[in-house]
Amino acid sequence: MRFRTLLLWTAGFLLPALVAGAQEATLAPLETIPGVDVARYVGRWYEIAKFPNRFQAQCVSDAVAQYRVSGAGRVEVTNQCRLESGAMEDAVGAARQIGAADSPKLQVRFAPAWLSFLPAVWGDYWIVDLDRDYTLAAVSEPKREYLWILSRTPTVDAEAYRSLLARLKAKGLDIDKLAVTPHTGG
Repeated sequence: MRFRTLLLWTAGFLLPALVAGAQEATLAPLETIPGVDVARYVGRWYEIAKFPNRFQAQCVSDAVAQYRVSGAGRVEVTNQCRLESGAMEDAVGAARQIGAADSPKLQVRFAPAWLSFLPAVWGDYWIVDLDRDYTLAAVSEPKREYLWILSRTPTVDAEAYRSLLARLKAKGLDIDKLAVTPHTGG
């Protein structure tokens, strides 16, 4: 009886992992936009929605990102969000482009600068959708485990948002996992 219980328990954990792995293997590599003008991309972006993640678990609203060119092909990143207590929390990091000067593939780190030599402190930040006015963007990474929808304003036109979601779904992103980020205006 113990062997059967162990077998069922193991199958309960392994089967979903195998199915997920098979589904991931059938997806084409994640496509980014053709290129990005970093000088136009920098500035303030409001988080409209995201895939929930562990490093933003404490954030309840008002998530924004501020990007500033910091020289030598680097961008300073300041993420901010409101905690349940009402206080604002900041995280300051850096981003670097991977490849050409117009590459939409970046890497970001929020670990101390002295750890920059470690590949593990850098996370992929791929711009997978961006309107021509640089007002609505979507950022993900090759495994599609993370997704952020960003806007220059705290609200987005409903039709533009629906169109973006359709494009993201066509890229193999599970838009049903998106959690909307409230903005209180405070």
